[in-house]
Amino acid sequence: MSRIAYVNGRYLPQSEASVNIEDRGYQFGDGIYEVVHLHDGRYVDEDLHLARLERSLREIRLPMPMSRAALSVVLREVAARNRVTEGLLYMQVTRGVARRDHAFPAKPVPPALVVTVRRIAPYPTDVDRWAASCITLPDLRWARRDIKSVNLLPNCLARQAAKERGAIEAILYDEATGMVTEGAATTFWIVDEQGAIRTRHLDQVILPGCTRGALMAELRQAGIAYDERAFTLDEMRRAREAFITSATSFVKPIIRIDGAPVGDGQVGPVVRRLFDIFARHVKGAQKNAA
Repeated sequence: MSRIAYVNGRYLPQSEASVNIEDRGYQFGDGIYEVVHLHDGRYVDEDLHLARLERSLREIRLPMPMSRAALSVVLREVAARNRVTEGLLYMQVTRGVARRDHAFPAKPVPPALVVTVRRIAPYPTDVDRWAASCITLPDLRWARRDIKSVNLLPNCLARQAAKERGAIEAILYDEATGMVTEGAATTFWIVDEQGAIRTRHLDQVILPGCTRGALMAELRQAGIAYDERAFTLDEMRRAREAFITSATSFVKPIIRIDGAPVGDGQVGPVVRRLFDIFARHVKGAQKNAA
């Protein structure tokens, strides 16, 4: 059966789905997106993702294409029509279709909304097999990285560089200061030399990750301290442990960076515990939503 996409009010076989050539997302990257993990038939941290979508849209002065309640119905309908219970949902909102001009349309046009879903492998259970390696690269992205824009060319180039070097992610850093920002598509964390769990504080330099926020809430509930404080490349290289978080990475141990081992090159006790905590969060969220 063909995969079904939602495109501007219609559910269509994905092979027949299309957008207008003058859609501003296509022409300018004038739009916002979100990716949500679908586990056991329910969306994980859905409220966090929809709140971030709303915030990003406000930042670029673009209205929601429909109410949050209506959008939630669309998300569930797309999953149901595709018979997907374990997958990734992608939604994109753009400023819509208008004659090509850099300024916003003189007469507002309806925002365009596209929603798709695809199956993924079951949630990982073996943290050691889930571990991976990263590389480091200068952060060449635009200044408003807190907005989840569809302008992702620097991210794509960074991810391609990582792939070509046998890694799964590029950890980005500010060339002027040597401070680590985040991954090309993830939040980056370390367990520093003193054993503190650290990730950069929120500002316009990084995306406010939903998995980042969900994990922090779990840490607070478990009484586990963490520090929202930036760190340098040198501090990163001296770290005991490292990991990334995202809707697709969950809690993913990083055991090598630029070919060098992180700590002893094995999954450490802190990240091992956080992996288990987040796995329970995913399963518990489903029970609470039932």
